[in-house]
Amino acid sequence: MTIHNKQRYRFSEAPIWNIQREYYEQEGLKAWNNDQVPQYITCNPMIAAAYAEMIFGFLQDRANKENSSEPVLIVELGAGAGRFAFHVLHELCQLIDYAGITLPSFRYLMTDLAMNNVLAWKDHPALQAFIAKGILDFARFDAVHDTDLNLIVSDTTISKGDLKQPVVIVANYFFDSIPQELLYVSEGKIYEADVFIEYPELKDSLKPSELLDQIALHYKHRRAPEYEQETYPYRDVIAIYQEQLEDSHILFPVAGLTCLERLNQLSQEGFLLITADKGDHLLENWKFAEPPELILHGSFSLTANYHAIQQVMEQNGALALFPPHHYKNINIGCIIHMDTPMDYFRTRLAYRRCIERFGPDEFFSLKEWVDLNLDSMELQQILSFWRLGGYDAEFFTQSSKQISSLLLDANDEEKQDIFRGIQLMWSSYYVMEQRYGIALEAGLLLFEMEMYGESKRFLEISIDEDQENIVSTVYYCLAICCFELELEEDALNYVRMLLKHEPDHEEALALLQKFEQE
Repeated sequence: MTIHNKQRYRFSEAPIWNIQREYYEQEGLKAWNNDQVPQYITCNPMIAAAYAEMIFGFLQDRANKENSSEPVLIVELGAGAGRFAFHVLHELCQLIDYAGITLPSFRYLMTDLAMNNVLAWKDHPALQAFIAKGILDFARFDAVHDTDLNLIVSDTTISKGDLKQPVVIVANYFFDSIPQELLYVSEGKIYEADVFIEYPELKDSLKPSELLDQIALHYKHRRAPEYEQETYPYRDVIAIYQEQLEDSHILFPVAGLTCLERLNQLSQEGFLLITADKGDHLLENWKFAEPPELILHGSFSLTANYHAIQQVMEQNGALALFPPHHYKNINIGCIIHMDTPMDYFRTRLAYRRCIERFGPDEFFSLKEWVDLNLDSMELQQILSFWRLGGYDAEFFTQSSKQISSLLLDANDEEKQDIFRGIQLMWSSYYVMEQRYGIALEAGLLLFEMEMYGESKRFLEISIDEDQENIVSTVYYCLAICCFELELEEDALNYVRMLLKHEPDHEEALALLQKFEQE
């Protein structure tokens, strides 16, 4: 490792942020394939349902306000693979249909820095129904610089003051991944922690993810009295750090706060922010904090300073909701930045019900235990957890082998619940580039339960999805399904396809002989 560039940078202006941008722009949706960039914790049906409940509560709260006939804009910052938005829309539409009450209309806007992602969402099969309904649109949005929202589908631009309803801002794993200032507090004085970057040899030949993996950061403190001046916009928060912290490094979210200010200017009524991140809202967690290390996952992330965001928002009259207990994996906040925020009691109740009492953080902790103990779980335990997680496809792939091993002792009611779960899972399945083989797993499980009609449906879907990797078992099961359904010509065709792949398959040869004798 050689220091090739001895230039000193403010942390928020260091080259690591440009490398981060290059990574997402180059990788596009592939960044989330097989969890290269972690996505499950903020993209599963359970967390999406919690957000849908809060947004549903907010729409109810807005129903009797002025301008209630205007649509509510929901802006997701850094929408990533698109799976979260799909699950939120799926659940929110179900809630609205189930309730059968009059609510303001809404439009969900997925945004990202990479235009390739925006165009990929626009063409994604699972999102077409929402586009057709006029409730989903897309925009490229640079959260550090942009002020307007340029919508792709409707070909409209939203600028300062255009919105008569408050804007709903969704920001998951967002504040930890955009530029932040790095401050150091010592003896009541504020310093900036500047950074030197140590590069590997031949750095220009490395991909952004490889470069991030091999660089090293070195810090040096520099007095920064400008943060202590009364004219500094966030002076009151800095004063808290001066008074209550010592020998502590603080990631300060200036870019995140200014982004919220720019989005706030789009509306005449303020905003609702729902956000999830590796973020600390408790001051105690910033005491004696060491300089940050890059958490690498293709790109990198840091720890979001929810404490600073909460303090700034509350000083401006907002109501900030964060869990009263310590979070383990993900911290979820809800900030109501509007006049009389206490009036939004349905939004607050939804937060209490879906986040505070038992939420995505607790669910993920349970899932970590389930992942380790799945092989010893009984069928009812698996079904209960699958139901709790919103019939998540990823959990189904993990548990299908264990479910199969328990089918021999399963009763008819349990088999019906498995079948219902598969139907619900498939109705809310968002296809990503990596292949989980959901249709194949479902088809084989249904075959074991002798549900031949549904098994045939899913196995044929699996063939259509992946023509190049069809296993002989699929053709054999399809032949049996068709035979049981008295579709003898189809059964014979599948037997022939199987023998073409595996000429010595004994069961297939026996079936063929049986057909020929008949």
